[in-house]
Amino acid sequence: MENTMTAIYKRRRSDFATWLAQQGTGAMIFIDSEEHRSPSIRYFTGHPQDAVFCITVDGSSVLIPWDEILATKIADADYIIPYTRYERQAVKAAAGALRKLKVPANSRVEIPSFTSYPAFLKFVDGLTEFDVICRENGGEEAATRMRSIKDEYEISCIEKAAEITDKLIDTIEAGVKDGTIKTESDAALLIERECRAAGCEGTGFDTLAAGPARSFGIHCFPNYTAGEFPAQGLSILDFGVIYKGYTSDVTITIAKGPLSEGQEKQLALVEKAYNECLKLYEKDVPVKAASQKADEIFAKAKRTMPHSLGHGVGLECHEAPGIRLSAPQEVVFKPGMLVTLEPGLYDEKLGGCRLENDILITEDGNRVLTHARIIRI
Repeated sequence: MENTMTAIYKRRRSDFATWLAQQGTGAMIFIDSEEHRSPSIRYFTGHPQDAVFCITVDGSSVLIPWDEILATKIADADYIIPYTRYERQAVKAAAGALRKLKVPANSRVEIPSFTSYPAFLKFVDGLTEFDVICRENGGEEAATRMRSIKDEYEISCIEKAAEITDKLIDTIEAGVKDGTIKTESDAALLIERECRAAGCEGTGFDTLAAGPARSFGIHCFPNYTAGEFPAQGLSILDFGVIYKGYTSDVTITIAKGPLSEGQEKQLALVEKAYNECLKLYEKDVPVKAASQKADEIFAKAKRTMPHSLGHGVGLECHEAPGIRLSAPQEVVFKPGMLVTLEPGLYDEKLGGCRLENDILITEDGNRVLTHARIIRI
């Protein structure tokens, strides 16, 4: 597996080096810290967090981690140098990496687009031999686009996360039906405990568990309480689990009767939107087409969905592409994209309903990886 992963990381770095060559850029500096997380470093090296990473136009690389022991055990790069050697300062680490990789003077060196202006000036002052650039739609965004198309290894990780997610959904359904799950906290903490028992790194984000009194919130606040779950009405549970860095993302709605006519209609509308939009999750179809279909279905019932229809999933819970009405027409579904489909409706009196699953776009259509559903009790 180690040799396999080394080959995967080298291929990804080679692909990015090709992009650097096309841009006329000599090197790219990625930075992951508490101030701003960059999953691109894990994508290119396997190192989970807290590091400076430099990759050059010829594909060579230096990883400068905060935790050298961890990096030595799990990461892949041509060189691994401890951050302490550079006084834990990003500018000094970048300068050291460029020297180590013998990047020619006067080369263009790009730093992350999220860099603040004062920090940019520090890089300019600290890298006087180079032409330092910081721009929108640069290297960070190029890496994000690369990550939107999953390779076989990434798909296998998310498939495993989906398998664990499905087992959790079954466990939760049994628990709410037999009464062993009584509160929002019961549901959320069960997910936390059981996903780790199944080999996961943890949850992909803070689990959202909302009984009928709070399910009107798109993302309930706080994310869960000691409140009854589920109570009569519509309850929402939104969660994901991380396997080898890759997260799932699903939402189930629990409908506990008796329900009102309005609640039944809301459930039916969300299910209809889900089923109709799934047909549009296909190769070469503009991603906005599915959003248009959902809005059309809801508009006929004089309802509006207050969020996007979906998004990519992977090393982050929310990745490209964004499946929304504002997406450019040229952004289309491509084989290898792993995206959510999550129509939802929310009402202060009726409560909320969302149905979300993870969908793999294939050459001949799509494959639904998770099996979230509306659970009736």
